[in-house]
Amino acid sequence: MKERRGVKFWSLLVCLTLVVSACSTGSSNQADNSGQGTKGGRNSGGSMQEATSADSNRANPQSRTDSAAQGQSASETSKQLYTYVPPSFDRLDDRRSQAEDMFFKEYGTHPFLSPEDDPYSTFAVDVDTGSYTIVRQYLRDGLLPPKEAVRLEEIINYFDLDYEAPEEEAFAIHVDGGDSPFSDHYKLLRIGLKGREIAADQRKQANLTFVIDISGSMDRDNRLELVKRSLRLLVDQLNEDDKIGIVTYGSKAEEVLHLTRVKNKERILEAIDSLAPSGSTNVEAGLELGYRMANDQLDEGEINRVILCSDGVANVGETEPDALLKSIREHAKEGITLTTLGFGMGNYNDTLMEQLANNGNGSYAYIDSFGEARRLFTDQLAGTLETIAMDAKVQVEFNPDRVDRYRLLGYENRDLADEDFRNDSVDAGEVGAGHAVTALYEVRLKDGQEQQSFGTVRLRYEDVRNGAVQELEAPLRIGASLKRETALLAAAAEYAEILRGSYWAQDGDLAAVLEVAERSANGGSQEELVGMIKDTLALSRP
Repeated sequence: MKERRGVKFWSLLVCLTLVVSACSTGSSNQADNSGQGTKGGRNSGGSMQEATSADSNRANPQSRTDSAAQGQSASETSKQLYTYVPPSFDRLDDRRSQAEDMFFKEYGTHPFLSPEDDPYSTFAVDVDTGSYTIVRQYLRDGLLPPKEAVRLEEIINYFDLDYEAPEEEAFAIHVDGGDSPFSDHYKLLRIGLKGREIAADQRKQANLTFVIDISGSMDRDNRLELVKRSLRLLVDQLNEDDKIGIVTYGSKAEEVLHLTRVKNKERILEAIDSLAPSGSTNVEAGLELGYRMANDQLDEGEINRVILCSDGVANVGETEPDALLKSIREHAKEGITLTTLGFGMGNYNDTLMEQLANNGNGSYAYIDSFGEARRLFTDQLAGTLETIAMDAKVQVEFNPDRVDRYRLLGYENRDLADEDFRNDSVDAGEVGAGHAVTALYEVRLKDGQEQQSFGTVRLRYEDVRNGAVQELEAPLRIGASLKRETALLAAAAEYAEILRGSYWAQDGDLAAVLEVAERSANGGSQEELVGMIKDTLALSRP
């Protein structure tokens, strides 16, 4: 059965020779064999030697072009496992940041699967964007990011897209696609979800408890000053009846400002301006006091959210993510959600910040500039604050009569067991008002199936308006060519694959990615992606 990736992960190509052993669990396991070095590249390199295996039911990740070009079906090749000796395809390693105090976690890479063996792809919805801004900050510093810092889904979900919002339901599902610009014989399938929009004057009252790291590490690079400027910006965007509370923590936690209505603006600003760095980093004490403050004024009809602002480097009290997650999950069940906002480079714990948000039914973002703070607290304020759906998850069913093989791009750490799609006790993802979520698949269709529906996408979630569990579905249909936005996302996804050293992008060409991005970008963050690709090209030259 499939395992969720949050705790266990496999390192991708951890040595020059990686032997893959088959360990059947009774059904095809997308989580277990992803991230392994068994996958053939697009055009290949390295040698493949056939190995024996008792597991004839698991789909073997295939080259996007090799067996397809020879007329061999994925179901035939999925019955073979290989020992793979990979080539030295990652030309970027010697130019990546080697900072020892930056903490990231690698979750592997999804393989290609045959729908004859496993027709279902199931994952929790994710609206985090932290990976995109971390990559951007590395490039601004003249460095390439570590491979494990790149989470593909957080790259493609950063962009503002023209998905039409729903009129009645919490979500609208959008499906399109066409020929992949980077893989012969393959299609790119885009599944887009658009959340219900909520006008500012219709938003629920917000009770926001900020838990702010004022430890010595927050004095570096003006991190705390950026936090303070971000909070001042937020105060100007909130309604008079919203409330803000502030807890700080260094070596110990302290209450700086009890939950106070925004109409008392000067009092709130004075509290923000008083913040100064000192002490060690006891995030456990800070969160404990923050949740206590939030719980004192908990109101089920309002937004009750704790917002952690930190570099994530805990060195006092409980310092490991697993030790902090139990209480966070319990508070989330009570209706107090957790958003984590990351600040700083050089010593930063991305793993901790992401896992805290995932378990706190919130979202994770990394703020690398005042402009990013403005984006979160102004342009996306409603989505940042108000949740419209809980435990949102997607299941895509591929028709084995029409699909030869498929691969989900990203979402490795959001993987769910297929049988848990309709198990409403299983934690999944939360989505804010107006948020958009995108998932991309590479798909090889069988001959003559290009004009047919080749499967179904289903979305299941709890609507916060009434607590009812809803399920929506849409057919999988694509055209001959990609829409402009989908082509832009194709470029972003291929860029992320190359950056993270994905086996599937071992022959990836940044120049070709740049060409597609330049042709498809349309202002704003889309044009920014073009600049990031150019910076990566410049940094990767000999």
